[in-house]
Amino acid sequence: MYLEHFGFREYPFSLTPDTEYFYGNSCHSDVLNVLQVALRSGEGFIAVTSEVGLGKTLVCRLLLREIGEEFTTAYIPDPLLSPRALRIALAEELGVPIQEGWTEDQLMRRIQKHLIKEFADGHRVVLLLDEAHQLPPQTLESVRLLTNLETEKFKLLQVVMFGQPELDRRLAHPSLRQLRQRIGFRCTLSPLDRNATAIYVAHRVSIAGCRTDPLFAPAAVNAVYEASGGTPRLINMLCHKALMAAFGRGEYGVNLMHVHRAIADTTHAVVQPMNSWERFARWFARPFVSNRRPAA
Repeated sequence: MYLEHFGFREYPFSLTPDTEYFYGNSCHSDVLNVLQVALRSGEGFIAVTSEVGLGKTLVCRLLLREIGEEFTTAYIPDPLLSPRALRIALAEELGVPIQEGWTEDQLMRRIQKHLIKEFADGHRVVLLLDEAHQLPPQTLESVRLLTNLETEKFKLLQVVMFGQPELDRRLAHPSLRQLRQRIGFRCTLSPLDRNATAIYVAHRVSIAGCRTDPLFAPAAVNAVYEASGGTPRLINMLCHKALMAAFGRGEYGVNLMHVHRAIADTTHAVVQPMNSWERFARWFARPFVSNRRPAA
């Protein structure tokens, strides 16, 4: 679409989490560091929460990449599972051979035997649950029971849960108080601030191979920040659409008008009060094709 026009090797603002594009702002780097320290210290449960689009899955994938060879990891991206299905998924991730029709006791004993072997081989096993706010209460309780497997000094299984704020509300239920008390570390991801947004945009443009500096005018980046609230997923969406608008007009830089076109086409963007120039830019942007569903 616009790769050759701007000199990109690939699209810089894809919505798919890509660790190559990780921008280590203070919040995300701090959370990643806390996770690594907590796991090495043997914490049984760690919870990471944030609103939608702030980078939970990216941090999870970075942790998987950087956790170190002393850890064996099991990653379950969609934990909307029954307790038994979760145990089976854990066994499959760890390469544990199981047989159809096994009872719960047989399944648990097989998993425990494997965890003990991993420990004897000098490996710590970590279960990473993405989208953990979707876990049913019974499955959350089954996760707690899995962490009961331990030696005299160490947990045989450590668990890191990544979820939206609903996870905290779910853990507040009285039936899950034992699990709640076991969470040794709680981390929260925050939106980017104005300065971090500018660095984030320039960072992704550079990683994708564009050498135009700056590709996004300062006023355009500021408008992206205001409309996105510093949420990386929305920043990516707006920047991609703004690049499309600039490409469509045969221009080689992104200005305020292009961003206003992107904002007009993005349902979740926050529309800020406009000055006279911005009102003109928004009016001029109206011909941009929108993917919004027409009003009935």
